Amino acid sequence: MIHIKAPGNWINDPNGFIYYQGKYHIFYQCFPYEPRWGRIHWGHAVSEDLICWEHRGIALFPTKPGDRDGCFSGSGVEYNGNMYLFYTGVKYLEEDPEDTNRCLGDQFVSAQMMITSEDGFHFDNVRDKRMIIPPFEDPEVAHKAHTRDPKVWRGENGWNMVLGTGGPEGSGKLLFYKSNDLHHWSYVNSVSKAGFGWMWECPDYFEVKGGKVLTLSPIGFLKDGYEEESQAICMMVDFDEASCTMKIPDHYQYMDYGLDLYAAQSTVDEEGRRIMVAWARMPEAVDGEWNGMFCMPRVAEAEDGHIFFRPHPNVKKAYCRQIETPFESGEAGYRLSIELEEGEEINIGGYRIFRREGKICTDRSMVSGKSEGRRMVFSTPELKKGYHLDVYVDPNLIEVFVNNGEFVITNTVYGLGSGICTGRKEELLLYTVE
Repeated sequence: MIHIKAPGNWINDPNGFIYYQGKYHIFYQCFPYEPRWGRIHWGHAVSEDLICWEHRGIALFPTKPGDRDGCFSGSGVEYNGNMYLFYTGVKYLEEDPEDTNRCLGDQFVSAQMMITSEDGFHFDNVRDKRMIIPPFEDPEVAHKAHTRDPKVWRGENGWNMVLGTGGPEGSGKLLFYKSNDLHHWSYVNSVSKAGFGWMWECPDYFEVKGGKVLTLSPIGFLKDGYEEESQAICMMVDFDEASCTMKIPDHYQYMDYGLDLYAAQSTVDEEGRRIMVAWARMPEAVDGEWNGMFCMPRVAEAEDGHIFFRPHPNVKKAYCRQIETPFESGEAGYRLSIELEEGEEINIGGYRIFRREGKICTDRSMVSGKSEGRRMVFSTPELKKGYHLDVYVDPNLIEVFVNNGEFVITNTVYGLGSGICTGRKEELLLYTVE
């Protein structure tokens, strides 16, 4: 199971992604009762290699005044051998009388919470939770409802935390905190910039060989008349850890040009690579039973001011068994590689990939499922050199890596056919997981 999928009902954001005691742990927001968003819990999946994932049930669930109506997104770190999870707890101020799993009109408050585990599997939701940052009351500092998604990391001199929020002027904002013990946190600084949505969800900061990277999921960012105005973006930044000052540039990239991925979270793998996963938004449940899945693990790297997202080496190695047709592929689907010439197209079961005017484009209009209000056609920016594609095909998710991660287009699909048409005489080579 290379793609983590909802074991049933609903999942969204990846949380607490960490390599801990020889295993990769991903927690995820879930509503365990129906295939739709509701009062959020944390599910849990574990892997030894980022390829085979095992669902381990519910890890966090509402129990305290600070999180009685939901355990929203957060992150995980290791300290003194223990796993520490940080997340946003939600308390409704006005419930929906027709559905108490939802609130009315954003009438809720958010607090930042912490819980620990000695083994990464057992969490005492009744006795071990604590509130580390209470709800904000001053709107000039932060939004009382929309302040969330703590990302914690170890710096040169202690621990750092970044939170996403929105300012009174209608611009997204980051809040930076510091701690020496993970229990007591002190506010240090804030950073904002107009033109990047009104609230910044799921902030993540990390450093790679090529520079310093900030990833965000701004709400109200892409106003082009379609659904999902909130989009995941990334950019190279200047950051001073001591003062928590950050210079945010005007230039940004979409994390994925299929515009379906959201709420990305990164960690470091056992070899020290920075790896990322993200939620693939789906407009309807598959077979009426489950909704929500994650993209495959990707390695984030930076070269000459550009951020690349490449398939993790373990994923590339896994697709090693050559097959003749998609019928021979297993649950993980299959991979194919191709060089596209200008004007050429490949049709994968109704999903079109084509090259026009120096760009790689995709069209899912024939395999979109619910189509009203959804984007159908997607494009990379103009490519400077090379048009090599590595395409990973899952029954409900297609990931198109262009020039080894220079750009990626990922789209959720429904009713994908089994045929592949290129208009070429030579046969394509397909590979599936052993």
